[in-house]
Amino acid sequence: MKESLNIFYGDLKNSFKDLLPIIIVVALFQGIIIQTVPDNLTSIIIGLTIVAVGLALFIRGLELGIFPIGEGLAIEFAKKGSIFWLLLFAFTIGFSTTVAEPALIAIADKAALISNGLIDAFWLRMTVALSVGLAIALGTLRILLGHPIAYYIITGYILVVIVTFFAPREIIGLAYDSGCVTTSTVTVPLVAALGIGLSSSIKGRNPAIDGFGLIAFASLTPMIFVQIYGIIVYNFGELGPAAPAVTEVLENTKAVATAYTFSAMDTFMELLGVIKDVAPILTVIFFFQYIIIKKPVAHLHKIATGIIMVILGLYAFIVGLEMGLFPIGETIAFQLTDMGNYLLIYLFAFLIGFSTTMAEPALLAIAIKAEEISEGKIKQNILRMIVALGVAIGIGLGSYRIVAGDPIHYYIIAGYILVIIFTYFAPKYIIPIAYDSGGVTTSTVTVPLVAALGLGLAENLEWCDPLIDGFGLIAFASLFPMLTVMGYGIHAEYYKKKQKIEQSNIEGDAL
Repeated sequence: MKESLNIFYGDLKNSFKDLLPIIIVVALFQGIIIQTVPDNLTSIIIGLTIVAVGLALFIRGLELGIFPIGEGLAIEFAKKGSIFWLLLFAFTIGFSTTVAEPALIAIADKAALISNGLIDAFWLRMTVALSVGLAIALGTLRILLGHPIAYYIITGYILVVIVTFFAPREIIGLAYDSGCVTTSTVTVPLVAALGIGLSSSIKGRNPAIDGFGLIAFASLTPMIFVQIYGIIVYNFGELGPAAPAVTEVLENTKAVATAYTFSAMDTFMELLGVIKDVAPILTVIFFFQYIIIKKPVAHLHKIATGIIMVILGLYAFIVGLEMGLFPIGETIAFQLTDMGNYLLIYLFAFLIGFSTTMAEPALLAIAIKAEEISEGKIKQNILRMIVALGVAIGIGLGSYRIVAGDPIHYYIIAGYILVIIFTYFAPKYIIPIAYDSGGVTTSTVTVPLVAALGLGLAENLEWCDPLIDGFGLIAFASLFPMLTVMGYGIHAEYYKKKQKIEQSNIEGDAL
């Protein structure tokens, strides 16, 4: 018991350390730029404390429950030797978790509203969920076949670019964003555990090179599928009833962003919501464990404790965000766009991108696994900082793109070309982790703030169309971490070679 409390205390300390950059950024802009003290300061402080506790619970729950059961299932499937059931499991995990993803539901509903019903929220969700299911299955097949991930990802980017030239402008930003909100906070660790467990159990596979990459597939395929869906509906669909003006939608968002009011019923419903989000994953896991593999779960009480901790941690995390970060962060975003000082907007976008990414639970889960699998070669804190820097650059550049009024696909295509070039030069062990890093940065913390900033900017600039220009910031936040992580790998290899040359020269001089 004492040992468990000490471990949790360590996790809690790390959680507060992760939240410190967010607190500094918000305090800086609120105190120096906006020059007002928030009315609900006590609520904000309590909320951030709850976020830290939730993050600590979540991480401990992953270690106890999600990682072991995901890796255990992968190993059992490999022993069973049934490719069909393994691929079906991969598809089902991808489909079932995505179709219930709250961020996707929110984006689909908003897209239906703004497009006057031309985009159907249900069919958009089905399109994305189907594409994610196929992506996880394809990524699993790649591990079985032992193919390099770069061939698949580069082919996927080429397809994204080709389809973009045929897709209507209204769907492009939405499609790019849809690919970035599919990987939920619970799905990411499970999918990572599946890939690592499978590559660990197959002879000739390297967990560091072959185990990562499934999340990258899940982020890529929806961009293709949603654009194809857009081509169909914009050519053959019919308009629904007139949607409310985007101004009205944003005004409602502003009202929500100003304060958090505690309600026991709302709090209970949020807990039920978290359980509902996790339920499809658990259903799929236990169905395949008991019905297909026909083996009991090892250390069930430990796994169950871990799953309960994940649910409670994620629930506390979300409640804390709504109390502490979302109200103040969204208010600052809207106030800065109203001020019209674009340099301040770019600075806020950069800093909030960096600080929120450092607190992303999904990224933390991947970083822990990356350090473990690489046997300490990749340090989790350094990896998270490099990813956070990529997100910061992406959101800063994405904000500039909205202000400049440039088409999004020029930036995204240029980014993909750079990703392909970096892939050629980057060391093999860093490439799959870099691809996955792009998929885990846009999750629970980052998406709401980035969406508020993008829509706020697009609404306040008269030359912007919120449907075309307001979406897409999340895609920037997903693209640039791939470049910074591979850039870090290239630099590390160059530095290592340089040290070897210097060492050999010193030894030669000594002789």
